[in-house]
Amino acid sequence: MVEVWEVEIPALTGSKKRRAYAYLPEDYFGSERRYPVLYMFDGHNLFSDDEATYGKSWGLSDYLDKTRTPVIVAAVECNREGNERLSEYSPIDFQSKHFGYVKGRGKKYMDWLVNSFKPFIDGNFRTLPDRAHTAIVGSSMGGLMTVYALARYNKFFSCGAALSPSLWVYGDKMKECISGGRFGKDTVLYTDYGSKEFGRAGLSKAAFASAAAALIDKGVLVTARVVPGGTHCEASWERQIPFFMQVLSNGLFDGAN
Repeated sequence: MVEVWEVEIPALTGSKKRRAYAYLPEDYFGSERRYPVLYMFDGHNLFSDDEATYGKSWGLSDYLDKTRTPVIVAAVECNREGNERLSEYSPIDFQSKHFGYVKGRGKKYMDWLVNSFKPFIDGNFRTLPDRAHTAIVGSSMGGLMTVYALARYNKFFSCGAALSPSLWVYGDKMKECISGGRFGKDTVLYTDYGSKEFGRAGLSKAAFASAAAALIDKGVLVTARVVPGGTHCEASWERQIPFFMQVLSNGLFDGAN
């Protein structure tokens, strides 16, 4: 089941409310066990086609129910006003011919997530709150934020999945961003791109390969894939759920009871 409520992010949007979501496993209310947590971006796109921006969600709750995966998913909808999603999901300021100047406020978002949202989730649901059982997952700009979160907030997250991460935001400085990160040696990352995405927004195969290599050089345990026929949309990302869940499960579910 998915519980829905409203939250505020004062540092970003003041008292304006947005929806938060918590997926709970089918056996959550029939046991006392505690669960690992996936923190995810773009919560409105994860569970319901009716709420998804383009009318197609990841169908994540259906997959987790079908596979009986023992995990909690905690997510918040993005700011859908103008370019605010880009702003909240970017660690740096950037300029784009399509979007103009975008002020990066990704640090403010992550500070809120780890200092306010995560404590709320841990305080109100039966989680395994330690780093070993906490992951972060996102696609597109959320994928970029996943890499950033693992680099700068690694004491909270042991693993993550970055689907179609928006590497173009950093341009030639992406490798520099990764090399300056503080990754624990046990950090696990799944990342991918659809084969039909290359060339979109200036993304090149070389940029993806360079980012993966830089992460490996930092000691990150990387699984990198090029998805045959994959595109930049929720339907394509939905098909990658089994792949990234398999990678994250190696460690995330250890010690869960």
